Amino acid sequence: MAALARAWSVALRGVEGVPVEIEAAIGGGMPGVHLVGLPDAALQESKDRVRSAVVNSGRQWPNERILLALSPATLRKAGSGFDLALACAVLAAAGVVDRGRLAGTVLLGELALDGRIRQVRGVLPCLLAARAAGLRRVVVPGVALAEAGLVDGLDVFGAGTLADVLTWLAGDGPLDRPGPVAGEPGAAAPELAEVVGQPDARHALEVAAAGGHHLLLVGPPGTGKTMLAQRIVGLLPELSRDDALQLAAVRSVAGNLPPAGPLSTVAPFVAPHHSSSMAALLGGGSGVARPGAVSMAHRGVLFLDECVEFGAHVLDSLRTPLEEGEVRLARAEGTVSYPARFQLVLAANPCPCAPANDRDCVCSSAMRRRYLGKLSGPLLDRVDLRARMLPVTALGGTDETAESTEVVRKRVLAAREAAAERWAEQGWRTNAEVPGPALRTAFALPRAVIRPLEERMRAGELSARGADRALRVTWTVT
Repeated sequence: MAALARAWSVALRGVEGVPVEIEAAIGGGMPGVHLVGLPDAALQESKDRVRSAVVNSGRQWPNERILLALSPATLRKAGSGFDLALACAVLAAAGVVDRGRLAGTVLLGELALDGRIRQVRGVLPCLLAARAAGLRRVVVPGVALAEAGLVDGLDVFGAGTLADVLTWLAGDGPLDRPGPVAGEPGAAAPELAEVVGQPDARHALEVAAAGGHHLLLVGPPGTGKTMLAQRIVGLLPELSRDDALQLAAVRSVAGNLPPAGPLSTVAPFVAPHHSSSMAALLGGGSGVARPGAVSMAHRGVLFLDECVEFGAHVLDSLRTPLEEGEVRLARAEGTVSYPARFQLVLAANPCPCAPANDRDCVCSSAMRRRYLGKLSGPLLDRVDLRARMLPVTALGGTDETAESTEVVRKRVLAAREAAAERWAEQGWRTNAEVPGPALRTAFALPRAVIRPLEERMRAGELSARGADRALRVTWTVT
């Protein structure tokens, strides 16, 4: 009769983790290792990595038939993060490791041939899934210990080698534990008062920050479009712990979480280059689709500078995440979802030649229309605010009459708190999240307020979505 042992690991589908039970059976046939449970190529190769790591850690590899089953069997498993669990399961079945010590313990990490435990992507979402499944003890690579410490309610241990883990499982030595979790202080936000002039655009930026509205800035080069857009982050409220954990999970899957693992509560600001592909913007790649810029900007700002230089199909691909707040990427292995509740800020020149002053423009009216026509009507229908940037006509330092970031931020936070209280029962956080039907029925404004919108709709100057956009902004400015 074959000797049996069990261990636990976690498989990732996007930022959602699924606990995987690893069963090891030794005996009953010719020597060899057989891995079942829909493993990908990287996981199939783990058989050789695990054997070498075990031997180089001073343990004997069983010279018998070894069957490794990963359950649920219908879920495709990808990556090298199962190595540590596979090694411990085999040694437990061989009697080298106490099987009872493995009960309820999740093991994550890739094994080097000499037994070192290497970092893997997605440790944070794996731990969140383990906690949700009722598992209470986790061993992770030592370099991921700070990241793992962000999850409450788990006994987290860090190890540098397989030998350390085996010694700990035998009860002969301790493993590292995470230290206290400290929030990331973050760099000082850029100062809004540094922007010279542009009172209308500054007001539009404040309204956009207060209501979570999408914003389009149009103006000649050098008028401060990029400078103004970069200052919106300093006006936004800090992320809640749940939002910060969700953003950290996305960064962990993408491999962009800082090694120190602090939980950043600063709203992200992501500005991809206009040469970015659709996969870079929305997410994708071969095998398991990874998150793109829209997910890295979750609960923050996605800034598209020179937006008309992006491909038209790339810009139009933003319409679904703008509406639904998530990205769904379909692959042969299945569909993964990533959160993408971001605030979109666009910046564009008014024409191809883009002179400092419009009177020097040499573009025909058709050229100007064609240039900005790359921003499709359906996309612009989802942009709540549009601001015109004026040429700067005077040199000088900071405008002493301009309000600072701190002053404007206080008004933005007050408006956000009022909106959160107003929509609390419906589950919406900002005015920009309120759906159109609710604006027109349960929260309809007085007839005198909406009459001008209806007149423009009848004249064909405004779509129904555009009218909803105006109503959302009305709730913010009143």
